Amino acid sequence: MPVKPDLTIDVPENLGRVHFIGIGGSGMSGIAHMMLDAGVEVSGSDRDETPYLERLRERGARIHVGHDAANLGDADTIVFTSAIWPENPEYVLAQQKGLVQLHRSQALHWLSRSRRVVSVAGAHGKSTTTGMIVTLLDQLDQSPSFVNGAIIQSLKTSSASGDGELFVLEADESDGSFLLYDTAAAVITNVDPVHLDHYGSREGYLDAFRTFAAQATEFIVAGDGDDLDAVLASVDGGPRVVRVGEKADAGYRVTDIVAGEQVTFSIVVDGVAHPARLPIAGRHNALNAAVAVATVVELGQPIDAAIAALTSFGGTKRRFEFKGEVRGVSVFDDYAHEPAEAAAAVASARSVVGEGRVIAIHQPHLFSRTQMFSGEFAKAYEAGADYTIVLAVDGARENPIPGVSGQLVVDGFADKSKVVLIEDWAQAAEHLASVAREGDLVMTLSCGTVYQLVPQLLEALATRP
Repeated sequence: MPVKPDLTIDVPENLGRVHFIGIGGSGMSGIAHMMLDAGVEVSGSDRDETPYLERLRERGARIHVGHDAANLGDADTIVFTSAIWPENPEYVLAQQKGLVQLHRSQALHWLSRSRRVVSVAGAHGKSTTTGMIVTLLDQLDQSPSFVNGAIIQSLKTSSASGDGELFVLEADESDGSFLLYDTAAAVITNVDPVHLDHYGSREGYLDAFRTFAAQATEFIVAGDGDDLDAVLASVDGGPRVVRVGEKADAGYRVTDIVAGEQVTFSIVVDGVAHPARLPIAGRHNALNAAVAVATVVELGQPIDAAIAALTSFGGTKRRFEFKGEVRGVSVFDDYAHEPAEAAAAVASARSVVGEGRVIAIHQPHLFSRTQMFSGEFAKAYEAGADYTIVLAVDGARENPIPGVSGQLVVDGFADKSKVVLIEDWAQAAEHLASVAREGDLVMTLSCGTVYQLVPQLLEALATRP
């Protein structure tokens, strides 16, 4: 099993030299850049070369490809993610040497310790909503610091050190680390009990969100949902609560949503309708945008200026991201890895494909998630896509579970003609090219490695006779 961090330890003011184990992703590399901005000496390693490593090298960080105890050098502190295993040689040596051992969330807490923190949590839409909030604040000259789980396309980065008082961060609830931050404004996009491998039960999951909401020192901005209602009922008399959504009693009510290649809608506040336009697809993104607008307005910015700034948001990387078009077939990539996210992603595809078909390529992520939610994934894809190719499970940090494979998703389809299991990527690419036709939209979906399949898909489409 992966390392379970000790989130109770006190983070020292002086970290000394910091070594990142798994520095190559957008999130960890972003934290490393902010450490460099703060004058910290940084080193790091990752299993493979990634696009983020060269920029860190250019800034003076000592970067290693591959994990080896020698990479630790003279570090005083290590920063790691929940994806590393106890047998990692760098982690083992750090323990033996008694170094300070910080989970990435603790490093974020250190970086944000003197700022007015906006923490964005929720089962779905965190990265997109965080990116929207950051974009609006940037357009409104607030110069926020931020760390997001995905690159914000308009800013070409997932993190930056700003000059303003605000620090906006994507707060990960999957391991409870979102409770660490000194949150001024708590933003909750939605609550959908997942990550039960960590929390053990639905009630344990909801309790974590209750704690997160109650810790806000200024206000809470929250979307729709019965589970979210249950969470907020317990903070009555605590932080001020601002509700966003389509319900009639929402303080920021979303109406008149028209979704296509872009989304238009209105946000009704105090009886006044404010028209809005978002230059990305997806009905769900109207709700994410309204949450972002509400947050920025509650932070003190004028609503009309905040709404106008939405037109600058170009999406976040791996969220309905266009990757290319070959012979009239469009290929997109999306990070969706929960059933509700998959349903929203294929719905977005449906809204822009016109007369064409939606072909989903689903890479199950984690054996435990596949075991628990295979039926729900099947329902989402069968309802929203015309055809689905299921790949092998990306186990990531988990060991295989006997009997758990992509076949479980296939078995959940009522109409087996709409789905196929192809575990070999080359065969999957060739099969996709054989069934796709002009006007179709193909989408890869997973938070795993499936984005690496996209070049093969494009090549197969281009070379198909």
